Formats: sequence, C-alpha cells, structure tokens
Amino acid sequence: MTHYANPVTLPLAEYRPQHFVLSVEGPVATVTLNRPEKKNPLTFESYRELTDFFHACAKDDAVKAVVMTGAGGNFSSGGDVFEIIGPLVEMDTKGLTAFTRMTGELVKAMRAAPQPIVAAVDGICAGAGAIVAMASDLRLAAPKAKVAFLFNKVGLAGCDMGACAILPRIIGQGRASELLYTGRFMSAEEGERWGFFSRIVPAEDLLAQAAELARVIGTGPTYANTMTKRMLAMEWAMSVEEAIEAEAVAQALCMTTEDFARAYRAFAAKEKPVFQGD
Repeated sequence: MTHYANPVTLPLAEYRPQHFVLSVEGPVATVTLNRPEKKNPLTFESYRELTDFFHACAKDDAVKAVVMTGAGGNFSSGGDVFEIIGPLVEMDTKGLTAFTRMTGELVKAMRAAPQPIVAAVDGICAGAGAIVAMASDLRLAAPKAKVAFLFNKVGLAGCDMGACAILPRIIGQGRASELLYTGRFMSAEEGERWGFFSRIVPAEDLLAQAAELARVIGTGPTYANTMTKRMLAMEWAMSVEEAIEAEAVAQALCMTTEDFARAYRAFAAKEKPVFQGD
C-alpha cells in the first residue's frame, strides 16, 4: 500500500500542507495537528507529510525553532484506529515492516532537524502522539495533559518508534518501564515531576508560552543551538572522555561564528547581542 503526501516546498512560510496546519511567524514555525473531532489522530498521509516537513526544515534557514501542538484541546490520540490500525491487521510482514519503518522515519526526521522542537501538550497525548511529544526537544503541558504509550493496550510491544531508546533518557529506566509495560496514562503533574515536561502552564497560555520559548531559542545563536541539539543526540553513544573531546571540537567551531564575535562586542559595549545565525 503506497501513500503519498503533498511535496513540501520551500520556503516553509509559503508551504500549505494537506494533512496538518502550518504557520510561520518570525523564526518560529508552528505545526498544528488538526483533526479535533477525532483528537488529532495520525494517518498514513500525515506521517509521511510530517516526515517530509521535518526533512525540509534542514533546508530553510529562516525557521529556527518549531512548535508542535494539536487543535481542540488535545495533542494527538495516535494512529487512527480505522485508517491505520484496521488496514494493518490485513497486511503481510513486508507491508507491516514498511509501515513501522515509515513511522520511525518521523522520529528520525524530528531528531535530525536542526531546529529545536517545543511540544505544547494539552489533553490526550497517546500512542504515536506520545512519541511525537517524546521526540520533541522540550515539552510544556497544560494541567489536563495526559500521556500514554498505549502500544501494550493493543497487544504490541512498548518498543515503538524509538520509545525504548529515548523515553528512559528523559524520565529514567524504571519510570519508562512502568509506562511501556502498562500503557497507563501519565498525568501532567507526574510528567513534570519525572522530567518529561519542563513545566505546567494554564491551558489558555500553553501555546503562547510554547511559542515564546521557541522564539527565545529562535533568536539565539542558530549555529550554536543546532550544535547543542546534535551533541545532545550524539553523546548518548559516547564515553565521557569521547564526549568531552567532541564538545571541544564543537565549541571551537562555534567560536569561529560571527555570532560569537557579536556577543563579545555587545558585552564590551554593555548591550544585548542580536544574533543573526552566522
């Protein structure tokens, strides 16, 4: 079964996706999953188009941070039961492997995108929706946010789309094990206490605070922020000694940027630096 999405065109500020809503204001692109009547489930097409979008982010220097959110008071209920789960029951091994690799591509694309990604999570955030939040770099929650890695509830393993690799690194092995073995919901308060969420904010302020956090990041030193995201990912597989050496090389590269020189000149003049991303 082949599912094609709308080709992503640049610049992203002018791109009109078919399967989610995109808005770009200044350095921040906001992606809104927009099927509120079904709690914003993912489909074959939206998986593909989201993946293509995050691949395209690497080619748009104007976008420096991304906000992920959902419409109608929920983040995402995960894979659509009738549009995805139903067809999967009928697929052979080859088709199923193609599907699971395709869903994993979304996480790979999010992690490979140079822009930091801020998830604004309200309401239901379940299954593949929980994975999208997990794959973001930072997460803010509204008080009624509920996160569940539901794979166990539908007879599947918790090892889906990188969950067994990424979730323990965010909240710890024991807590991740509990969520992945039981499929139960994690409340916003629990998620903040465990480190999944950076903070809980009023629902009416959630998107504004996520956008402001993304704007603060987006107006920072772009090359250096990209390097931070790269090193946070790469150092998972390094010894401390290797990591220190890799960071020495990465930081030396950042010291060659004009933004570094700008920061020095601004400090000397007792001004706030205005970073330009070069």
